[in-house]
Amino acid sequence: MEINEKLQQFNTYVRTKKVAIIGLGVSNTPLLDYLHSLGSEITVFDNKDISTMDKDILDKIYKYKIKFSFGENYLSKLVGFDIIFRSPSCRPDLPEIVSEVDRGAVLTSEIEMLLELCPAMTIGVTGSDGKTTTTTLIYEMLKQSGKNCYLGGNIGIPLFTKISEMDERDIVVLELSSFQLMSMKISPNIAVLTNITPNHLDIHTSYEEYIESKMNIFKFQKETDLLVLNYDNEITRKAKKMAPGKVVYFSSHEKISDGIILDNGIIKECDDNLRKHIINTKNMKLRGVHNAENACAAIAATKELVDTSDQIEVLERFLGVEHRLELVKEIDGVKWYNDSIASSPTRTIAGLSAFDEEIVLIAGGYDKHLDYEPLAKPIMEKATKLIIMGQTANKINAVVNTEAKRQNKDIEIYRVNNLEEAVKAAKAIAKKGEIVLMSPASASFDMFRNFEERGNKFKELVNNI
Repeated sequence: MEINEKLQQFNTYVRTKKVAIIGLGVSNTPLLDYLHSLGSEITVFDNKDISTMDKDILDKIYKYKIKFSFGENYLSKLVGFDIIFRSPSCRPDLPEIVSEVDRGAVLTSEIEMLLELCPAMTIGVTGSDGKTTTTTLIYEMLKQSGKNCYLGGNIGIPLFTKISEMDERDIVVLELSSFQLMSMKISPNIAVLTNITPNHLDIHTSYEEYIESKMNIFKFQKETDLLVLNYDNEITRKAKKMAPGKVVYFSSHEKISDGIILDNGIIKECDDNLRKHIINTKNMKLRGVHNAENACAAIAATKELVDTSDQIEVLERFLGVEHRLELVKEIDGVKWYNDSIASSPTRTIAGLSAFDEEIVLIAGGYDKHLDYEPLAKPIMEKATKLIIMGQTANKINAVVNTEAKRQNKDIEIYRVNNLEEAVKAAKAIAKKGEIVLMSPASASFDMFRNFEERGNKFKELVNNI
């Protein structure tokens, strides 16, 4: 294996530096071991109170004699640092951080340093919907072809500490959120932008800022790099004008002359209007047009790297990723699906459209200040009964009632306090042949730490019926 000179230079540089690590989540925790082994002077910052910190992390901090600042005014001691690693949840424009950067500190993140230092080809996927499925499909297609790959970002494992194992023949596949991309000054060799719709407006100062963050996935690409864009989404379609490198579109609505399309249930590769049949979606285990679009994006991203046969092999066997239209169980002729990843209205709309059966929908959760009006019509079209809970229950209830009156139709709406009550209500009202779909159209943070915890709780409740 060739020596990674960039990594060696970074290791030498950081040995003598004062390093701040802001946020002790999944991505930053491995940095403690790595930077301590190099001899860096580390201080960790987190807005959690020390009494709520993970015991294993605290044990490591005490063992390594690392300085720390926790609690309400945790950034008050962010003074005099050479390099600052921020977690995705920490905004880069906080006054204390801006002051340090103005003074001369380098602001970065685990994922940005990975892109800077790894010798491998990098593929990054972002978008409001479909990131995880598209990222996983790309990773599986590359593995199927025999490539040595690493999976990271929002899924997989933190990869910064794996850089020394990588070489230029490897491929790193990353799912990237708007928070990770906010301050990014480097882009992956292959970038995929699945779509852009309003999301995370509780954190971003505006929809424009959210869009701008997403665009960083390709803004710093080279002429030789590749950008995969959704032709059907107006914002991503227009992004081609800003792309430094080659652009490939995918579409489920338009018969574009070049790119990957979904045409009457068949995914095809188009090259100057010549069309090559890749797969009939009936042969895919993933349900829904949105998943066919994810498959199109993955095919577009890997078409120069793997054989079509490898892509087909993966698409025919891939069951989907956990918490995304995941079949949990069939009980008395009723199929129960876990779609906990659906943390926005657009995701729930996609989930509803994946089924032909009548649906009992469980929705509601943490309020990200999104518009729920577009969800009303799909609910009226697909759901016979609606169970709502959480902070967004009133919003969902209001738009659905308005749509019901407009259509002069009735829908049964049940208000519950928590997921346990929702499952109990669904069991009582679901009829044989119907689907019970837990697709919240909202984030999980009012009741759960994340969508995974919410999904696991739903599965536990269903499996105990």
